[in-house]
Parts: sequence; structure tokens; C-alpha cells
Amino acid sequence: MYIPRPRKEKKIVKKFRINQEIKFSPLRVISADGRQLGVLSREEAQDKATEAGLDLVEVSPNARPPVVKIMDYGKFKYEQNKAERKQRQKGKIGELKEIRLGLKISEHDLNIKIKQAITFLKNKNKVQILLRFRGREITHKDLGTKLLNSIILKLEEFGNLDENIKEQRMVMIATILPK
Repeated sequence: MYIPRPRKEKKIVKKFRINQEIKFSPLRVISADGRQLGVLSREEAQDKATEAGLDLVEVSPNARPPVVKIMDYGKFKYEQNKAERKQRQKGKIGELKEIRLGLKISEHDLNIKIKQAITFLKNKNKVQILLRFRGREITHKDLGTKLLNSIILKLEEFGNLDENIKEQRMVMIATILPK
């Protein structure tokens, strides 16, 4: 019996050609301070880079002639990784935490659920409040809306309502984003 192995995710690494790896001869060269030095031969560009004590990095290989920049490659890689980490952090607001409750919830249980939602919002997680209707409770949607609005009011200090309250069959949903 064949059991497939789980595949590892491949990390996309943008490889820049540096110094001797650059093969093209006419190159558009940019200095370390951002000035354009013009179109130079590969040897001239390499001489300028070694003169400055820096590397020659191919920034735009698809351009004709290819664009190279004189820079410290180690510092450049560090800045790239730092920007990538920052971008990943921005994308991750937090997890979506869910709180389920019914229309006939007691006051004490409701306060516990609200405290739980407050801790989720303080930890920068989104909170989705699901109000489930059972049987003929669905005829009292106005009571459900009133209950959800009171919860949203109590959580207003810690988060904002993402969109209006949604209704799906026997469920009303409110999503709250952390402040």
C-alpha cells in the first residue's frame, strides 16, 4: 500500500547575482549613494565596486542592459529579510476566535462569554459571536439583534464591529476586530 509523504512547502528565495556571477557585459550601474554612473562594461563596474569596498549586485536582470548596484550585499540581504518579516506580521492580525451562545442565555453566562471575548480582543484576535436560534426562536429575530447589540456595546471599548450583523438561516453572526 502506497502512503504519500507530506510535501514540504518550498520557500521562494529571490537569488541575486553578485560580483563574478554577473555574465552580461554592458551594465547600467548605480552607485552606493543612488547616483547613476551610466552604462559601463562589467570589468569597469567591478573595479568601481572593489574600489568602494562593496559588492556589485544585479538588481534588475530582465532590463536591457541589466541594472546593477554597488552595495553591501550582506546588509542588503538583512534589509530584505527584515522587510519580509514585517510584511508577514502585518498580514497576521490574529486568529479568529468564536463565541457561541443561544437566545435564552442567562445573565451570568453572558458575562462570562463577554469576559472571554475581552481577553481574545486584548490578545489581538478577531472575535466572531454566533447567536444560534433553536426551533421557533427564529421568529424572535428582534430579540437576537437586541442581544447582539448589547454585547457589541459592552465590547466597544476593546474592539469595533467589522461589518453589520449577518443572518444565516438559524444563526446571527457579528465579527469584532481588536482596536
